[in-house]
Amino acid sequence: MHCALYDANRCRSCQWLEKPYSQQLSEKQAQLAQLLAAQPVSEWLPPVTSVPQAFRNKAKMVVSGSVERPLFGMVQRDGSAVDLTDCPLYPDSFAPVFAQLKPFIARAGLTPYNIERRRGELKFLLLTESTQGGMMLRFVLRSTQKLEQLRAALPWLQQQLPQLRVISVNIQPVHMAILEGDEEIMLTTEQALAENFNHVPLWIRPQSFFQTNPQVASALYATARDWVRALPVSSMWDLFCGVGGFGLHCATPEMSLTGIEISAEAIACASRSAEMLGLTDVRFAALDSTQFATSRSDIPQLVLVNPPRRGIGEALCDYLSRMAPDYILYSSCNAQTMAQDIARLPDYAVTRVQLFDMFPHTAHFEVLTLLTRR
Repeated sequence: MHCALYDANRCRSCQWLEKPYSQQLSEKQAQLAQLLAAQPVSEWLPPVTSVPQAFRNKAKMVVSGSVERPLFGMVQRDGSAVDLTDCPLYPDSFAPVFAQLKPFIARAGLTPYNIERRRGELKFLLLTESTQGGMMLRFVLRSTQKLEQLRAALPWLQQQLPQLRVISVNIQPVHMAILEGDEEIMLTTEQALAENFNHVPLWIRPQSFFQTNPQVASALYATARDWVRALPVSSMWDLFCGVGGFGLHCATPEMSLTGIEISAEAIACASRSAEMLGLTDVRFAALDSTQFATSRSDIPQLVLVNPPRRGIGEALCDYLSRMAPDYILYSSCNAQTMAQDIARLPDYAVTRVQLFDMFPHTAHFEVLTLLTRR
């Protein structure tokens, strides 16, 4: 993949861009094997690859410049701004949206936030695209001061960009590099963006997490489904479930499924999908996954965990060791913490491992591991 910004040393987010893609995969696979070297692995499956460019479904843009000439991208440590609208990781469908947003910012009087002066209103633009063609746009503002002006100008933007199905404002008043605040104000009737992976309906709400590489995420969910349906299980917990992608793929009418996620936004999405699929023996709840699990006396046959980068941690590992479900399916975006967690589960054998290259041109990757009680 060629990137003019990388060549000009303006953006180095893709640290591995100069490495051939085959070398990137080999190094990631070697790193994963090294992390699991202390654990005998019964079966290594080949890595699932990504297309090298235009794979991202989300853009997170710092807004700088002036209200008449806004710039979308990032701000370097020296305060200089870098325009990322031509980033080759974004699909071609993003360019016309960025082009229309620039005059809209002037129409709405959304002065870009100036970090040094601590003045201005518009901090970030967050754009997400569904494989179904719709888009979600979020304006991150410092306050509600310009909210009514934005509302008044919005019909023009919707006329220019009918693909914007969900539009919202997030209020982030803190002078820190924090992407979003707690308050979300919806500007459209539709409040969730429709997505569909492998004929499973999914929903993306403004503050719910969703994978940024839909092609590889779809393969990850389908693989989890195939592995689970080959097991003799009829009850399952999906911890750190997000919008329910894993659990909803794995569930059948005969399976009892409980999905736990601390984000109420994500749980609303998961519950909506379960209803659309006609699944009745399903429960999704907005709770802390570790607190939920460790407070229960019952245990399912399978526990699926998809934690944040910190892993599931010692408390949940100890609980799983005591309660001893037949299988643990571990999806991780941080193989180092996953390996640490597996070491805390000595009663489980590593049955199967597969790497999913969700983040080409970087050292990061996703991995799916099946653990079986000895």
